[in-house]
Amino acid sequence: MPELPEVETTRRGLAPHLTGRKVIGATLRRADLRWPIAREVETRLPGQRIEAVRRRAKYLLLDTGAGSALLHLGMSGSLRVLPADTPLRAHDHVDLRLEGERVLRFNDPRRFGCLLWQPPGEVHPLLAGLGPEPLSDAFDGDRLFALSRGRSAPVKNFLMDQSVVVGVGNIYAAEALFAAGISPLRPAGRVSRERYARLAEAVRRILSHAITRGGTTLRDFISPDGAPGYFEQELSVYGRGGLPCPRCGRTLRQTVIGQRASVWCASCQR
Repeated sequence: MPELPEVETTRRGLAPHLTGRKVIGATLRRADLRWPIAREVETRLPGQRIEAVRRRAKYLLLDTGAGSALLHLGMSGSLRVLPADTPLRAHDHVDLRLEGERVLRFNDPRRFGCLLWQPPGEVHPLLAGLGPEPLSDAFDGDRLFALSRGRSAPVKNFLMDQSVVVGVGNIYAAEALFAAGISPLRPAGRVSRERYARLAEAVRRILSHAITRGGTTLRDFISPDGAPGYFEQELSVYGRGGLPCPRCGRTLRQTVIGQRASVWCASCQR
């Protein structure tokens, strides 16, 4: 699934082509993706000008005066701004027709994405209760330390809890824990304040670098301009079980934590 850097890469790629442009219509080639597509996409969005393209966690919001279209790419979704006469491909489920003979096209082979609606002044239920953005001032080691007290779940699961901090998925949790020298199996409540400070710094640094590098190309994701991300080439542990640790050379271990494949170095991470 695209993680925060991939979604932010998508946002940055789309924003210059969408901001200030009017939506003149919507073409829905099916009624649902993961959930039914919001009827407001056809009834309220046309005629509105896109005021901003925002990201909250792994969701994208197209803000207009009538409300916001709320999109999630799911497992395999992608968004492209294309000439209106571009031939359709398989799984091109939605076109938002834009002034200037362009369309925003949503392609989603597995249909785990969504296209919903957030009315003005409201917060969609999917966004309610989310933790802070990992690159914001509201996220730091003190927050992680305070919320982790008394928790016996593995620290990797804790870091991926969207009420603790948003957007840190499996790939970047594994990489941040390696950078901070913390075993993903360690109970969250047994990590010190000092080590959480290192972990928060690692999350910030790795996510920022991944955004700069265009995200991580794994399976289906490519960026809005059709170019792959490049951070995958720099992964230290994710997907490298059984290979040498890039730091000490010992064999990286792999197990399943919270139904997710997890790789770590038993020597470098404690």
